[in-house]
Amino acid sequence: METEGVRLNKFLSEAGVCSRREADRQIAAGGVLINGKVAEVGQRVMESDVVEYQGKEIFTKPRPVLLLCNKPEGIVCTAEKREKNNIVDFIHYPTRLYPVGRLDKNSRGLLLMTNQGELVNRIMRARNYHEKEYIVRVDKPITGTFVTDMAKGVFLPELEVKTRPCRVEKISKYTFRIVLTQGLNRQIRRMCQVFGYHVRDLQRVRIMNLTLDGIKEGEYREIRPEEYEALMGMLGE
Repeated sequence: METEGVRLNKFLSEAGVCSRREADRQIAAGGVLINGKVAEVGQRVMESDVVEYQGKEIFTKPRPVLLLCNKPEGIVCTAEKREKNNIVDFIHYPTRLYPVGRLDKNSRGLLLMTNQGELVNRIMRARNYHEKEYIVRVDKPITGTFVTDMAKGVFLPELEVKTRPCRVEKISKYTFRIVLTQGLNRQIRRMCQVFGYHVRDLQRVRIMNLTLDGIKEGEYREIRPEEYEALMGMLGE
């Protein structure tokens, strides 16, 4: 809602109560209250106002939001206020959002934030094999055997599961690219540990068609219309 409020008929229309024309009729007939007082045609509604339509309190539907955030290391992917470094307080967005999935505290990179519960569910469904891409730096030289064995899938004793086959590409002596289609807890770190490697830096650079391009660390932007359209296509819309 704008800082100066919105016209009452628009408020009621966007809340799905009635058309603007019908809203004006009901307002003129005294059927709408703002903060317990009979409203007037053309009156504006502020965020703190309580609106009642024919005796029932009306709430606006929040505008759908999907943010692409570049999470720094040290920020925790939770909405839990007891965690002082939680992602919600860190981005300080005016609408209440929550993270889509997780990116562990010691990792950085692309994280999606939204207020759309169903979208979260669809992205997170493991059976959909949605791609997530990471750039990883480890503590010792990367060998061809390491790349091959990581790509085949790795049995993780702590989780008692074998990871799905994935794409792995050596970038430099200590850095590789990996594209996963699942999101097990600390998966990449656990996979590396199986072969005696320890992760020094882990950055997620892509989720499906969405990338970090142009987003500085610690900053965010809203998804662009063409990105959202492509995302919906990938999710089966």
